[in-house]
Amino acid sequence: MTVREALRAAERDLAAAGVDMPRVDAELLLAHVLGTSRSGVYAQADVDVPDTWHVLLRRRVEREPLAYVLGDWGFRRLVLKTDARALVPRPETEIVVERCLELLRGESAPRVLDVGTGTGAIALAVKDEHPDARVTAVDTSEKAVALARENAARLQLDVDVRQGSFDVATGGWDLVVSNPPYVTPEEWETLQPEIREWEPRGALVGVGLHEQLARVAKTRFLVLEVGACQAHGVSETLTSLGYVDVRVTPDLAGVLRVVEGRR
Repeated sequence: MTVREALRAAERDLAAAGVDMPRVDAELLLAHVLGTSRSGVYAQADVDVPDTWHVLLRRRVEREPLAYVLGDWGFRRLVLKTDARALVPRPETEIVVERCLELLRGESAPRVLDVGTGTGAIALAVKDEHPDARVTAVDTSEKAVALARENAARLQLDVDVRQGSFDVATGGWDLVVSNPPYVTPEEWETLQPEIREWEPRGALVGVGLHEQLARVAKTRFLVLEVGACQAHGVSETLTSLGYVDVRVTPDLAGVLRVVEGRR
């Protein structure tokens, strides 16, 4: 099968499986097996596709997340190893990092804690873009901790990754950041198969965790990712707990996504 034929067949099969952007996914899968870019796929239109292509396509047709199928995923300036041990890093979480970096601007060797690090995306991006930050990343999942450590080693970024939870936030920090589980049990049933059937449920479903972290955190700055329609309530919670300069930032889709405050 040539690349041209594979692209046409993959788009058809992915669309039939209900994938949102079948053409884009087909291009990315082919680019991966060919070792080229999406645009480079078309320059090899008459080349035969390798056998590995069919395996990857079948996985995506079964609605396994594209990031897991490819094995890595871009996040800001980094390329992170991704698999079912942790959530796929989302574009909206890049705004969380943006706010952290703005709050840390001009700070010398700030102590930063990322709670619920998953792949390590937030912690590693902060370290990458604020190199003198002393960054610690924790997660309750042993598997996620292992994945985050692999990413830190691969990227050669000095981040202290360890198993832990909200209690680590009591240690005294310049900035605590978290993308905690915030999907309600009711919402879980409405999510796409890529999320519901493949990503770790414990990293997604949770209620009241923003408030729990805000209560115990001993930090100058707190930065939280929130779900759609949660920003107002989380902002009020931070204010009631004594945080000042509470601010809400939208993501690129205009959804109020990041809540921050200072103590």
